[in-house]
Amino acid sequence: MDTNPSLLDQILSAIVYRANISTVQDLANSQTAIHAAIVFAIIAATAVVIWKLNGRAWAYVYVAVIPFLNWSFGHVPNLEFVGSGVGFLWPGDPKAPGSVLLHPLTLVTGMVFVVRDFVQREMGHRVLVLMAAAIAWSFYYSWPVIALASGMAFAISETADWLLFTFTKYRLSTRILLSSALAVPLDTTVFLYGAALARNMEFDEPMNATFNIANWIVFVIGKMVGAVVVSAMIRYRENRGDVDPKAA
Repeated sequence: MDTNPSLLDQILSAIVYRANISTVQDLANSQTAIHAAIVFAIIAATAVVIWKLNGRAWAYVYVAVIPFLNWSFGHVPNLEFVGSGVGFLWPGDPKAPGSVLLHPLTLVTGMVFVVRDFVQREMGHRVLVLMAAAIAWSFYYSWPVIALASGMAFAISETADWLLFTFTKYRLSTRILLSSALAVPLDTTVFLYGAALARNMEFDEPMNATFNIANWIVFVIGKMVGAVVVSAMIRYRENRGDVDPKAA
């Protein structure tokens, strides 16, 4: 008999992450069924709130991608570079002497900046509500230490942007680059330290498996590439007169 989980089983297991569901039949357990019902109800409520706030496709992507990235730092294997070779190092596995570790999703984190820009076009500063929702969901889908570090990292980025807007007269596109250059090194350090601490607590993994210079550099590059893309898009729209350069 085929015991491999179906696609529906896998989707259900991913969505109702903390219920340890393997198959749909697990919903026969009343506690599991209640857990699943609560999760789906809150997801539906989140979706309605996003729609009411004028969020559309990009808003839903934004709220989903942040918990996914936070989850990935606890479950996706690192790339381990040893000499001229490369392999996967799963969480909890011993690190080879002299190897360099890199999380494969560090580079794509910069695309969160691009997605956030699309969302802000639709919603303005209400995007901060979505950010809070994404962090809240991160506490369900990832370890609390990672979710907390992620929240702190976003707070640092937003504070840097607010300070530059309040105390300087730079145009919006310039402010995006400057606030990123100011905040990215610090928020990257905070997040990677939190992710490393979480993996250390869960797997007794060495802190430098995640909190290392290679991850830090690629993380910063990924975020700055995203910031440059968003800044260029905003500059183009400023020059066309579609965006006020002094916009908040």
